[in-house]
Formats: sequence, structure tokens, C-alpha cells
Amino acid sequence: MLPKDVFTNYIHDLQNRICSVVEASDGEAHFIEDNWERPEGGGGRTRVISNGKVFEKGGVNTSVVYGKVTDAMRNQLKINGDNWFACGLSLVLHPLNPFVPTVHCNYRMFELYNEHNEIIDQWFGGGTDLTPYYLFEEDARHFHQTYKNACDDFDPVFFPTFKKTCDNYFVNWHRNEERRGIGGIFYDYQRPNQERDAHWWIKFAKRCGDAFMEAYIPIVEKRKLLPFTEEQKHWQEIRRGRYTEFNLVHDRGTLFGLKTNGRIESILMSLPPTVRFEYNYQPEPGSEEDKLLQACLHPVDWV
Repeated sequence: MLPKDVFTNYIHDLQNRICSVVEASDGEAHFIEDNWERPEGGGGRTRVISNGKVFEKGGVNTSVVYGKVTDAMRNQLKINGDNWFACGLSLVLHPLNPFVPTVHCNYRMFELYNEHNEIIDQWFGGGTDLTPYYLFEEDARHFHQTYKNACDDFDPVFFPTFKKTCDNYFVNWHRNEERRGIGGIFYDYQRPNQERDAHWWIKFAKRCGDAFMEAYIPIVEKRKLLPFTEEQKHWQEIRRGRYTEFNLVHDRGTLFGLKTNGRIESILMSLPPTVRFEYNYQPEPGSEEDKLLQACLHPVDWV
């Protein structure tokens, strides 16, 4: 089976499994499914959950898309070839309770072909990162340890390398290098070679994708019933504003979707349902809100 077929089958299976555990954790809301087609080639399966007891808004999306390389792709994405193929899973969950963190996860592959439909470039990318609104250090350690274990199964260099990449990617550079959250792992443009072929990288993506449930769901279960105040919800929405800024200003996945005529509803699914933008808002020094902010200003080695 071709690598792209193996990867496509995997992301659809992972989508099913993640949706099942998220629905079980919420206990009330269910995903609605929207199958869509892209006029230029391919399509996807968008699943959205909203107004639940635990999850205020979330989506677990898969897409398998392809088409001709356009001038916009050549000029803005620096992709040179005749046609391309991309598939992946993208997930964002925004909980109702500010003590439960938002989570993002994405695993994907890309192929570029010449006019004879021969592969001239192929790469894999992905990662999972955590955006808490209140910092529980034990949760941060659990999340990072889970992905360190996954990476160490393949190469002990991966976790420190991909953690650093994550720390330096999810950054609002226009806000004095303020991080969107507390990171995780992120890797991109990993090209197969003789030692690590495409199927090797697919196995790595599977290990990381499967780790999502182990890394995130226990945190949800531990925090979802904690009582919270209007002031704590207010702070959550302030931080959601930072999340929105990153996705609209810096995120490469968002830009790729917009430049390839992706489905706008699926691309912007990642945005939180309610946000606040307040002029020069600063938390009280020494508060729990300030503790979270300080953790986002500089990367922390949690494990």
C-alpha cells in the first residue's frame, strides 16, 4: 500500500477514536459531521462539538486534498512542481471550564509531483500542544512526559528537538515573544531517507497521534468539575484572544488552507467561541493569572 493510503486510513481511524473518547468525557454533547468536497480535488470530514457540559467548542477534522500547483502556491508557499497531495488530521478543543486547558493537535503528510506524476518531494509534520488558562504544574509534566515517552521510542533526540521547535513556533512575536501556551512537540518538513523511509515516519506519527488520548483526557477528567468564577472565565477569554491572534497572524496551516482554496469553515474551526480583546490588560502581579502568563513568556523544561 502506498504511504499516502496508509496515512489516510490512519487519520480516519484516529478521528473516530478521538471523537469517541471526547464524547464520553463530555457526557452530553455529540459531534456533528459535515462531509465536504473541494472543487479542485479531494475533500474532508469535519466533525464539530459544541455547547457541551465540558467542551464549549471543538473540532476533529480530516482532509485529503490534491490539485495543481498554482501561482499563489509558488509565490507565497514556495512550492514548485506540477501537482500536489496533502492529507492530515487537525484537532482543537476549547473547554468550558477555565481550569481545563485548550488542546491542539495536527498530523499530516505532503507530496509534490512533476508533470509525469513522479514524487519530487515528500514530507511529514505534526505535533500536539497545550494551552492552559491556569497553570497546574503536574498537568504540564504529565502532558510533556507522555510525548517524551512517545518520542523516545524512536529517537531520544526527538523530544528536546521537537519541544524546542514547538516552543519557538506557537509564539505571538508581535507581543514580545509571548507563547500561546506551554508547548508540547512540533515537527515539520521531515523528509524520508534511506534510514527512515516514509513508512517509518508514518509509524512515528501513529505513535504521537495515539498518545493524544493518554496525554490530554486524564487532565480533562481531573479538572472538568472544578468550580470557577466569572473572573476566571473572563481571564480564559483574554487568553483565548491571544490564541486567536496567533492563528490568524502566524499559523502556517491557516495560511496554507487559505492559499489553496481550503474550506473556510474547517480552517477557522480552530477559533474559540468567545474571546476578549481589552486594551493593555495586565493580570495582578503574583496572581494565578500572572503565574500562567509568566510561564508563557519563556519556555520551561517540564520533564
